[in-house]
Parts: sequence; C-alpha cells; structure tokens
Amino acid sequence: IILIFILFGVLVSALFGASSNNSLATNSFLNLFLFGLFLAFAFSFFGAFEIVLPHSIVTKISSGGSKGGLVGVFFMAFTLVLVSFSCTVGIISPLLIEASEGSILRPIVGMAGFGLAWALPFSIFAFFPSLLKSIPKSGGWMNTIKVCFGFVELAFALKFLSNVDLTGISIGSFSTGSRIGFLNREIFLALWITIFLLMGLYILGKLKFKLDDEDVKMNSTRIGFATIIFAFVIYMIPGMVGAPLKLLSGILPPINYSENGGVFGGGKKSSVDIHAVFTMHDAYDVALKQAKEEGKYLLIDFTGHACVNCRLMEQNVWLNEEVSALLKEKYIIASLYVDDRTLLEKPETSPYSKKVLTTVGEKWADFENYVFHASAQPYYVIVDGDGKALNVFEGYDADFKKFRDFLNLTP
Repeated sequence: IILIFILFGVLVSALFGASSNNSLATNSFLNLFLFGLFLAFAFSFFGAFEIVLPHSIVTKISSGGSKGGLVGVFFMAFTLVLVSFSCTVGIISPLLIEASEGSILRPIVGMAGFGLAWALPFSIFAFFPSLLKSIPKSGGWMNTIKVCFGFVELAFALKFLSNVDLTGISIGSFSTGSRIGFLNREIFLALWITIFLLMGLYILGKLKFKLDDEDVKMNSTRIGFATIIFAFVIYMIPGMVGAPLKLLSGILPPINYSENGGVFGGGKKSSVDIHAVFTMHDAYDVALKQAKEEGKYLLIDFTGHACVNCRLMEQNVWLNEEVSALLKEKYIIASLYVDDRTLLEKPETSPYSKKVLTTVGEKWADFENYVFHASAQPYYVIVDGDGKALNVFEGYDADFKKFRDFLNLTP
C-alpha cells in the first residue's frame, strides 16, 4: 500500500515537482478548474453524489490478487487503494496539489506519509487480530467525518479562487490586471468563518445532511471537536479588523489586500507594507536610483501575489524585530511580482531573452530568469547602487537568523 502511494507521489513529482516557477499557483485557468474540482469533492462528501471508479476497472485489477507471491500482494493492495478511491480522492488531491508546487521531494514524502497512515491499521490488526473486537462499529459517525472533510474541501476551494483574484486573468491583449477585487481579505475571512461555524454546528447536530442518522447522540468527542472548531472561528474574527493571523499567513490573501489595510492599486508607486518597511512595488529602476542616492542597498524581492511561501516569509520572518530593523535601516526594497497580469503600457522586447513581453509579471520573470538564473519565489537578491549582486537568499526558511545573516551580507 505504501509503495503504491509513493509511486503516485513519484509520478506527480516527475510531472510537476521539478518546476519551481510557481506555475501551478499562478495559472488562472488551472486555479479555476481546481476551484470547481474542490467544490465537486465537497458536495460529494456532503452526500450529493458519489465519486467512484468504473466497476470493470476494479474487477480487472482485483483479478491479479489471485496470483501468488509479491505480485499477488501488490494487486491486492492496488485493489484496496482503488476501492477506497471515493473516500480518499478528496484528501489525496489537495495533498498532491499543495505538494507539487515547486519541490521534488514533497509529493513523494507526502504520499509516503499518507500511505503509511492508510496501511498502518491493516498491519496492526494483522499482528494483533484480537484488537478487531475493540474498534468502533460502523455507523453515522463515519458520515459525520466525511461531511466534516466536505467543509474543509469547501474552505480550500476558496484558496484557488483567491489565487485567480490575486493574479488576474490574461488572454492575448485582454487582462484584468492583478487583484481583481472580488475576494479581498475580509470577504475571504467572512466566508471561512461562516464555513467553519456551520461545521461546528453540524458536529453538534444542529445541521443535517442526507446520509446522517436521525438521532445524533452528544458525547465528549463531538463536544471536543466542536470546541476546537469554534475556537478557530474566534481566532479568525480579529482578522476582519486587521489582525495578522500568523497561523493562516500562507492561505489568506495578503493583509495589505483588504478594506482597512490598503491595496497597492496597480502598484507602480511606493507603499508601506505591514512591517512599516518602505517598499516599491514593481519599480526596480526607481528603487535602484533611490538606493544609490541614499547610500543604501537594494533588496530585490522576487515574489508573487499567489505565492504562499512569500507570504510566510513576510509575516513570519520579516516581522522579526532584528530583521525588520535591518530592512528599515539599510535597505530599499523592490518587490517584483512575477505573476502580475497587468498589461505593460506597450509590449517590450526583453534585453536579456529578446522575447516580446506584454505583462508586468512576464517582465520580472524574464529579469529573474536571465539575469539571476533563477525561477523560484520567493527569491531575494541584494544589489549595490550599481545593480551588482552581493548576496542571494532563495526560498522560504523559517529561521530568521539565516535571513538576518543574509541581510548582513554574511556568505
């Protein structure tokens, strides 16, 4: 069982894992598709319909289980994985999508962990068959768990819709620009608060779905889970008035994309971010000139509107007092968004790749790829007033000391 799930992880890694250009996170049409897919998973868990594989496929695979040796064991395990498809697809799919965004090992490790969790009960009961008598009997509690996963799927569907809102849609000469405006931070939080509030009420038996038992008996387990869910709802409420909500920093829209936090508004000018650090949005030349005039270094921040790790760095590392002090004292920051769909005033021919560039994001992605030979986000480069690279910091790292040393130009 573990081997089969690992093979799935290897397949995803081969298809997507080596890509570090944030393509899954920024493709608007793929994100819309994933939004619809997660909605389908959610309503399937709610009991509206069931996602199943064709019976003929399962039957054909299960026939291999009659063979002896490891081959027979493999096909028995494969049959189990296929039979459980309707229960696991809604969990595995988000895992694979999240794990495949820019890493080779994450899909493999994620699927190995899922396979281990799936296989462990079979191993335990094989070694200790007497334990079978003590496991809970099947019943309505199983559907309760399934419906709760439906609420979680519904919540994460909004993350993909948020990616579309943040990065915008671009088709030929048409572009909505980045940050369309239909799902800012407050609206996103309001929807999440509603979803998890309904989930808590459902656990307490205040809501009913088609496959639920008529009588829901309250017990300590239900009350405990409901308490955790309601505590999470209470935790999110201050975010409606500007609280950073660090636990959700990689999921929520940026704090400056809100009604009370201010939006960059097209982003050609300078702005102040949540750390009170002076930054320039998509204005490299202006920032470089200012850095030279003020005798400071320029920190090039290659980032993305839909880049989860970028938000984690900004809210978990940049917020550190030592890091924030260094940024204010020594640096001018130019945040260059490689997924910005805003059209350039007129198409430009790249001086590096000689490609014709039409959007702001294409311009900065080309700059990162051909000048610094990188495609990851976040990607930080310190340059002097003449644009000469002095130090590089690649990717997300929660250890603020490493980023502090990077800002201090420690190799």
